Amino acid sequence: MGGLKVTGMEGNFRYVDVSLPVPLDRPFTYGLPETLRHRVKPGSRIIVPFGSRTMTGVILSAHNTPPQVKVREALRLLDAEPVLEPKLLALGRWVADYYCAPLGEVLRSMAPLAGEVRQTKVWGLTQKGIEVARQLLIGEASTEPAVEVLRALEQRPLAEATLERKIPGAKRAVKALEKKGLVEMEQSLVERDPMRAPAARLRVSFAGRPAGAKLTKAERELVAYLELHPGEHNLETLEAAVKGASQAARALARRKLLGLIPEPLAADAAWARPRHELSESQQSAFSAIRSALEAQKYQTFLLHGVTGSGKTEVYLSAIESALAMERGALLLVPEIALTPAVAGQFHARFGDRVAILHSAFNDSERAEQWRRLRGGQAMVGVGTRSAVFAPVRDLGLIIVDEEHDQSYKQEETPRYNGRDVAIVRAREAGAVVVLGSATPSLESRYNVERGKSKLLELPARIADRPLPAVEIIDMREEFLETRQNALFSRRLVEVVQAKLEAGEQTVLLMNRRGFSASVACRSCGERVECANCSIGLTFHRRDNRLLCHYCNYAQRVPQVCPKCGSEHIYFLGSGSEKVEDELHRAFPAARIARLDRDTASGKNQYQQILGGFREGNFDMLVGTQMIAKGHDIPNVTLVGVINADIGLGMPDFRAAERTFQLLTQVAGRAGRHHLPGTVLLQTINPDHYAVRCAALQNYAMFYEKELQFRRLMRYPPFCAMANVVVRAEKKEDALRLSGEMAGLLQNPGEGMKVLGPAEAPVPRLKNEYRYQTLIKALSRPKLNALLGVLRKHALDRKWPATAMVVDVDPLTLL
Repeated sequence: MGGLKVTGMEGNFRYVDVSLPVPLDRPFTYGLPETLRHRVKPGSRIIVPFGSRTMTGVILSAHNTPPQVKVREALRLLDAEPVLEPKLLALGRWVADYYCAPLGEVLRSMAPLAGEVRQTKVWGLTQKGIEVARQLLIGEASTEPAVEVLRALEQRPLAEATLERKIPGAKRAVKALEKKGLVEMEQSLVERDPMRAPAARLRVSFAGRPAGAKLTKAERELVAYLELHPGEHNLETLEAAVKGASQAARALARRKLLGLIPEPLAADAAWARPRHELSESQQSAFSAIRSALEAQKYQTFLLHGVTGSGKTEVYLSAIESALAMERGALLLVPEIALTPAVAGQFHARFGDRVAILHSAFNDSERAEQWRRLRGGQAMVGVGTRSAVFAPVRDLGLIIVDEEHDQSYKQEETPRYNGRDVAIVRAREAGAVVVLGSATPSLESRYNVERGKSKLLELPARIADRPLPAVEIIDMREEFLETRQNALFSRRLVEVVQAKLEAGEQTVLLMNRRGFSASVACRSCGERVECANCSIGLTFHRRDNRLLCHYCNYAQRVPQVCPKCGSEHIYFLGSGSEKVEDELHRAFPAARIARLDRDTASGKNQYQQILGGFREGNFDMLVGTQMIAKGHDIPNVTLVGVINADIGLGMPDFRAAERTFQLLTQVAGRAGRHHLPGTVLLQTINPDHYAVRCAALQNYAMFYEKELQFRRLMRYPPFCAMANVVVRAEKKEDALRLSGEMAGLLQNPGEGMKVLGPAEAPVPRLKNEYRYQTLIKALSRPKLNALLGVLRKHALDRKWPATAMVVDVDPLTLL
């Protein structure tokens, strides 16, 4: 990994180079005021002016070399000690170089501390406004809000909230003055007061009555209560016992007369599982990992275990060994949905030494967990993709659960793969990395053959429980026999009814949100499309609206065709919402829950739905891929896949792999405990090898067939690949830029192949026209060099900063 060179910071430096979260891939130089010249360190955050805004950046270096142009002065240093240590800065540089991303945007995603800084609107006078305000000062007095605002701003710029508090009608007056060009707004960043956290999230620590301090009545009552009840208290609990406790405690804390510390985030104990004695295969895998930890050298393991084979218990034992060696550990999980389940198990085993990091938490919660890891209060980090950058101390072990999962790849800048970054980070830290999956990605499995990683296998379920019996239902034959285009086959209805009567639970997968996939006109065939994207809108019946799943554009269902005026509007396709509706019709007495992004947009809804299903409050759970991975519900004995073909026909070379993985993973939810499981796959492609291999739960067979296809077509893992997308709001601009790029790629060199440019599968997305070029190379350095040429051309020709998107190692070509 190309390390980031940082200079020592002892001395009196006049300038700093700062990386800012903007699309421009270069550092920005700022002058330092006298008060900061001895305090700056690389990796610390600093607030600087940028255009009319203020932004938070990361210091890369400090020096005394004056730049060629006039520089602006930095405003405020946020960190006395760096939030990104040198190794993390070096990792950020590697991510930026490898994935062709601006360093500033990479560093922003590495430290989730936005909750410690808030953005406010600050208004100041323009030059014209200053002249008008001066005239007002020598004129007659006035109580008009606009005049009062000008007079107030003549003294100094003021926050919008301050103006509204001081001057009635200030908000409307400011807008009018802005239209006249008398005032202008600038963004200001200020540090968030940690004392403003909700009372439920703060714990009071009291050492004794402060000597000689003047206290208000409420403060005296609070101190008296704390003297009678020594120890730490939750502030919300104190509010119930002492009137005005919250305000009094915050006031005392600001005066350093008592302590207010954040409460650690509690995990749901319902997800905790008892410790199991390791089976022979589990013990063998754990022993190999422990030996590597003892050697304190970098090693990659691929832990391939069938569903229900006990991979999590191996993870827990490995982390215990790392902690016993006084080394930290990091566990990555692919979905927000998995984190509460995993967190519950890890809290039960390791207590407060666990910190949870994922995007369902708010900014302040994420910052708090990050700080716990940075300070060493927590030694185990659990989180989704971005947790790969967590500042775990003395990192010795990284585990990537469900390593094959597509959600490890970020689909916006920086487009990094969390699994691959984990491997690079482990290599630089001399740590052990474990990639776990029941359906490993072809790249990871092929790396075993290349000697880059070592294979550990768990070939059987815990206690030798059998894998579920899988049955393929050919929906073509079902239609010929019933002459009905039904959502559920007769066999599925029969088995679901039997499970209901037996008191057992069912999971039904429909990997598409909404009620109907699209809406069209019967008369002219026109499909209702998104106003911003060239994609059909999905009908969501609960909200009675059409929704774009790419940009969230929404509209009402049209009464007539927007093209021909016909009233004959009809709905095509099915989604998870329709499956739930049909189940209620078919089984009116059943208790049914649905789990998808419409019903569970945050961590609380997810826990309520899945927790209720686990406790037996529901007989059936319908959902998208959110229900397919990682869940261990003892009473689930039936899994039904409503449409196993979704995704199989996508214009993407990974379509078969993703289908096999999804079907195998969801099948693994059945029969994980004492009751045997059954899986029913409804499909119109029963002979496709992805469906056949998933039904047989035979990874080795699928791997050989898919590897043969990839080798023949020169797709990964037999080449390095990048997808370059050119985009613009005007089609002619997108075409012109794509033409320029095509000229550069006419002779790419030996061992390289260029496909395109061509219209992207979704030609217009979020109001931008898109053309893509696929570059395949036998040599990774040659690919990187060619991408560097493209980026330099875009910079030299002054392309818009967001006009070219480079996706290195893409997981989807859509």
